[in-house]
Amino acid sequence: MTAEIAQREKISGFEGSVAGLPLTDVIQLKGQNRFSGCICVEYRERQGMIFFRDGEIIHAEQDGRAGEPALYEIIRWPGGRFSIQPKVTTTSRTIQQSISYLLLEAHRLMDEEQAGMIPPRGNDEAAVTTVRRRMSPIAERLLQITGVSYAVLLKRDGTTVEDESFEAEALAGRGGALAGIGNRLGTLFGLGETRSAAVYGKGSQLLLFEAKNHYISIAVKAESPLAQVEADIRSAFAARK
Repeated sequence: MTAEIAQREKISGFEGSVAGLPLTDVIQLKGQNRFSGCICVEYRERQGMIFFRDGEIIHAEQDGRAGEPALYEIIRWPGGRFSIQPKVTTTSRTIQQSISYLLLEAHRLMDEEQAGMIPPRGNDEAAVTTVRRRMSPIAERLLQITGVSYAVLLKRDGTTVEDESFEAEALAGRGGALAGIGNRLGTLFGLGETRSAAVYGKGSQLLLFEAKNHYISIAVKAESPLAQVEADIRSAFAARK
């Protein structure tokens, strides 16, 4: 490769001290813009595709991989080029998680690989399974409900159960604060402790439910009908009993 070609690839590609950092910026921007289409990525002889629908990543493909393993492999490439293809779509749906969760987990996997905590490259399925098993079973089940972007089981003191990710801690903090406010209001009006609560915000929505000696804090996508999501969650709780 000549110096001129190498320089041109450097200018038009993506690179950073953290693998794929500018690419993650593009992913976040496309999420905010409710993009539908595909980001096609090339790195040396490798190719990958990340599919969006209304700002959510719904599918990814890379050399026989699909879903989250493919997405994580693409994000950790140390260089390459990407192009935006708004007319390229797919009917496949292999990814359910929010963009913020996916990016956090991609960087977690890279950090753990560098620290030798998980096998390097080629064992993405096992790595993703390890991450998911850190979530409580009830949180994993709630993530399958349409409109739920994340869920975490937390103790009465606000600490998370099993899930130690940044997103879980942030959501647990919001849920714990909501439970505290609800309990104070309950005491004030003689209603007792909070059993459930719902908060509708301009950019996000939050649901909180009591779960035996714990709470479950649930982030709901801003565009999703809160009442319907709450009804689906209560149905899931009822089916679990």
